[in-house]
Amino acid sequence: MHYSKPMIDIVMEVRRRLPSELKPSVKLANPELLTELARHYPVSRDTVTRALIKELMQLAGESWPEQLNNPATPSPKTQTKVYRGQVSLEERSDTSKTPAEPEAKRPLRVYRGQVVYS
Repeated sequence: MHYSKPMIDIVMEVRRRLPSELKPSVKLANPELLTELARHYPVSRDTVTRALIKELMQLAGESWPEQLNNPATPSPKTQTKVYRGQVSLEERSDTSKTPAEPEAKRPLRVYRGQVVYS
């Protein structure tokens, strides 16, 4: 998905109006930006924020406006990717989901003689 100038302006305004605990996830670099905003839409009490999120979903097109009405629906089978500032929409494949490495197999990171956990 390519973000247009009006969409970017709306995202910046929504970010300004959101509570501080939600601001880290509302960034253009976040591939799940629209999903995060759709999750926040039903619980938001600010009518201006709700209107901005609704307008953003209208500009995004496809199935995004329906997600505001049905928050229980699963996210679409697409994922936004950002590479060097260019945002694109790609199909998700189920084979790409690999389980995370267990903690025991990960190498220890040592910095100045102290083990660093990341």
